Amino acid sequence: MFQPTYPIRTARLVLRPVTVDDLDDVYAFQRRPDVVRWMLGAEPRTREQSRASVLAMTGEDAWRAEGDCLTVAVVADAAVIGIVELVWRSQLDRTAELGFVFHPDHGGRGLATEAATALLDWGFTEFGLHRVYGRCHGRNTASARMMARLGLRQEARHVQSYLFKGEWADQLVFAILTNEWRAGVRTPPS
Repeated sequence: MFQPTYPIRTARLVLRPVTVDDLDDVYAFQRRPDVVRWMLGAEPRTREQSRASVLAMTGEDAWRAEGDCLTVAVVADAAVIGIVELVWRSQLDRTAELGFVFHPDHGGRGLATEAATALLDWGFTEFGLHRVYGRCHGRNTASARMMARLGLRQEARHVQSYLFKGEWADQLVFAILTNEWRAGVRTPPS
């Protein structure tokens, strides 16, 4: 089993496993159309759907096997303002996929970048990842900008590669290697 030493602390945030007590905070952003807009198959969630989501995330506190998701709650001012995750995609290739979702009321201050930086640092430094990639809808400029701030380079634009809400959509793929991470190619959070 592989997991960070919790909590992970940054200058302004605490990253820790999701608990059932996080329901109200998670529901506050999962119910918003502007938050789920770019998520595949996602619609704004009801409170019961958010409860199921939170319960699922409570079991994602470590990597036990390839394919597992490590999900952390991002806490600022005693509230969960977002979620950051790493999915262990390949043990052999030491690869993971980055995911994130944040409450828009906390945008524009570098908090999402700060949280993702902390989890990526664990992945590269403690776990020994070789490569981390992230994907987003071709029109999801906010996610694309965040991945660029983290130092991930755009590797591909898969044109009309998947059906998204009934329309063919482009998918952007970003990635960073451990040597790039260690060299500090990322833009530090402000």
